[in-house]
Amino acid sequence: MTDFWRNSGFHLVKRDARGHLELTDDFLRAYWNRPEVRPIEESCAAERALHARLLEQPRAAVGDAELAALADPDAVESYRIVAAFRERLIAAGTLEAAYLDYFRRPPSRSDGEAPVPPLFLDQLAHVILRAILEGEPDALRARAGELFFREQKVTINDGHIMAGDAEVVEHYATTGGFGDLGRLIAEAQTQLRTLELDVLDGSNAELYWARDEAHDTVLNLNFAGDGLDALCRVLERWVKHFLDVDVSIQPVQKISDERWVWHIGLDAEASALLNDLYDGQKVSEARLARLLSLFRMDFADPQQMRPDIAGRPIYLALAMTEGGQLKLKPQNLLVSLPLATQA
Repeated sequence: MTDFWRNSGFHLVKRDARGHLELTDDFLRAYWNRPEVRPIEESCAAERALHARLLEQPRAAVGDAELAALADPDAVESYRIVAAFRERLIAAGTLEAAYLDYFRRPPSRSDGEAPVPPLFLDQLAHVILRAILEGEPDALRARAGELFFREQKVTINDGHIMAGDAEVVEHYATTGGFGDLGRLIAEAQTQLRTLELDVLDGSNAELYWARDEAHDTVLNLNFAGDGLDALCRVLERWVKHFLDVDVSIQPVQKISDERWVWHIGLDAEASALLNDLYDGQKVSEARLARLLSLFRMDFADPQQMRPDIAGRPIYLALAMTEGGQLKLKPQNLLVSLPLATQA
């Protein structure tokens, strides 16, 4: 099978008996080698010594006295943040447990806990999803998986809902694909060439494997299309991997359910929109137009649901911001399901 997402860190971890990802020293070393903590030319001797020790023993304690000896206050803060995140990973044992624990028990500012950078959580989603998709032959599902950890820019043209990587779209919008030279040309207001990113479908999806880390392909999220179907299948596997619950997710064009009892937004915009619709609040046409897709989720075994919800469908939604941004919150599917018992 094709290897992909090499920069996810999947090759640095190993699976336990359940198939979840055990924390390894090699995975921890990758965090101590991040640019935020890796010494630079101006770094003091104490910082270099601390970094070398942590590369040798990535689980070693980092004392307050060691941090106080660092000359750069920004370096002190970076080490505190990475060390706190590392302690969460060590305490959890697996990357999946650490990911779930963060959203069930986020750091408390009142207790002085260091914040977890959103980038670190996206990286956990990245490597966990890489494990979930190991051996996946469908390139569209791999591309749909990028929505779990990379923000998308959505454009709607002639009824087609196109999701492209936000960072890549912004890069080409400002440079035309020519890097610094492109920026100079743009600043001089010289017209740049128009770049059309490849839209993946069933006929050309294999293009993805050679460009999986370039993030330069577009996913069509039209109703009943291959791209949206791929996203549904990945969402199902995400739930199964974490919670050991079998669910079926299918797109729907509207919610026509007088007994609508539960819903989950797959992003912040969708959560707010579903809440307002459920409460009978008036929603503007402009806001409704930002709704990209609705889904119906059904449990294979209703007994795994809360007794008062058992057998009822769960409705999901995906929406973009006013500026066309889409930032999936895959954790919502893990912490907001009405489960009979918490995994």
